[in-house]
Amino acid sequence: MEGVIVHFRGSYKLKTPNHMIVHVDSVDSRDKAAKLVGKSVAWKSPAGKELKGKVAKEHGNSGALRVIFERGMPGQSIGEKVLIN
Repeated sequence: MEGVIVHFRGSYKLKTPNHMIVHVDSVDSRDKAAKLVGKSVAWKSPAGKELKGKVAKEHGNSGALRVIFERGMPGQSIGEKVLIN
């Protein structure tokens, strides 16, 4: 299953660098997003490195996911695809 990184998790002034918000096309409700909690997520950088994370919780009522990666994500990851296993 593929998703798209939408943004960092955080407020206007404070961003959490390893927490990302991910949208999946086939998930459109909070209930469907709750079924993906605990799954692993992988993002491949342009340099070939793979950063791994885990779906921590659903985010909002429209099916977005909150993903916690093992280390901080670069800004260039926004808009890129991730694989959810």
